[in-house]
Amino acid sequence: QVQLVESGGGLVQAGGSLRLSCAASGSIDSYNVMGWYRQVPGKQRELVATITRGGSTNYSDSMKGRFTISRDNARNTVNLQMNSLKPEDTAVYYCNVWNPLHDYWGQGTQVTVSS
Repeated sequence: QVQLVESGGGLVQAGGSLRLSCAASGSIDSYNVMGWYRQVPGKQRELVATITRGGSTNYSDSMKGRFTISRDNARNTVNLQMNSLKPEDTAVYYCNVWNPLHDYWGQGTQVTVSS
């Protein structure tokens, strides 16, 4: 089992930037997809962005052009660069790794964007 630890969340003003990082306790080579999701209290968890082992990326429409996901297989990390943040981006952000046999989540990191 792999453990995921997110970091980099915090409080930022609208228009600012944050960089989230997710460190895996083991190799991420076997995981087809790594991604970031977010959740607001009372709402379902939603996709932010995913990246495949081959480097193909997918973004939710509201994040395109503002967020960039990347993975570093050598360091077993997946990162999310968030620019032009909006108050509606406020949420707990979760890291996820997936392959057909395993689906793991981190504990989440809070991102708060003030107006």
